[in-house]
Amino acid sequence: MADAVKTLGPTGRPVREFPVPPALKSHGPARVIALCNQKGGVGKTTTTISLGGALAEYGRHVLMVDFDPQGALSAGLGINTHDAVTIYDLLLGREKDVRKAIQPTKIPGIHVIPANIDLSAAEVHLVGEISREQILARVLKPVLNDYDVVLIDCQPSLGLLTVNALTAAHGVLIPLETEYFALRGVALLIETIEKVRDRLNPSIRVDGIVATMYDARTLHAKEVMERVVEAFGDTVLDTVIGRTVKFPDASVAAVPITEFAPAHSSAQTYRQLARELVARGAIA
Repeated sequence: MADAVKTLGPTGRPVREFPVPPALKSHGPARVIALCNQKGGVGKTTTTISLGGALAEYGRHVLMVDFDPQGALSAGLGINTHDAVTIYDLLLGREKDVRKAIQPTKIPGIHVIPANIDLSAAEVHLVGEISREQILARVLKPVLNDYDVVLIDCQPSLGLLTVNALTAAHGVLIPLETEYFALRGVALLIETIEKVRDRLNPSIRVDGIVATMYDARTLHAKEVMERVVEAFGDTVLDTVIGRTVKFPDASVAAVPITEFAPAHSSAQTYRQLARELVARGAIA
């Protein structure tokens, strides 16, 4: 019995190993995934950058879209947004060619459409536009064949920008901090996703809930993990992201954790997340 207990992961399910995905013979069309949670500080940007880094290691072409006016994803990948063409310019039609906004990063296979504080004004400007919820989908369409996956780092809100991201996406990945107040908002987010599915994007699905900032030493984290699995079942991914000081250090270095500390357990965890999403069919 003791041996069986040792094989259980934080989710209470048996620990599984996911295979390294095979190399792709060609690239595109991309699957668009929105990383979304209306609560801030749950690890959306860290997960976007780190997951993208792991997928790039596996030979995937990744486009990241910074869709948060705070611009944390752009900063976390060393993108200078001063005088750059940003997602705001594309949404408002100031720039028609999405390729002029796409910037390379230090990591081969990863490109970024940056954002800055200007994006905070987008909802006001877009509110009177026709089909305003579908503007991001139209912006991204010309480059989907160039990439294998597009990761949209959403702002902590359920406003028009997030609805745009959900309308453009094929799937949603929900980073969830293993903390009680973070858990409370997930039902509201899933309700919003269902409304978008009914009214705007019938093909969208929840690719998974990924627990973040997990601390196995605390009873609170374990109890929240149990409640999440009880409430959402197999939607909760097996991969669980633990707390570590390496993530802020990687952000300062402006590279994913997989590049900054490739042998660290957190880098290995994000590689496992990438493999799990491929195994689940969320990413080619």
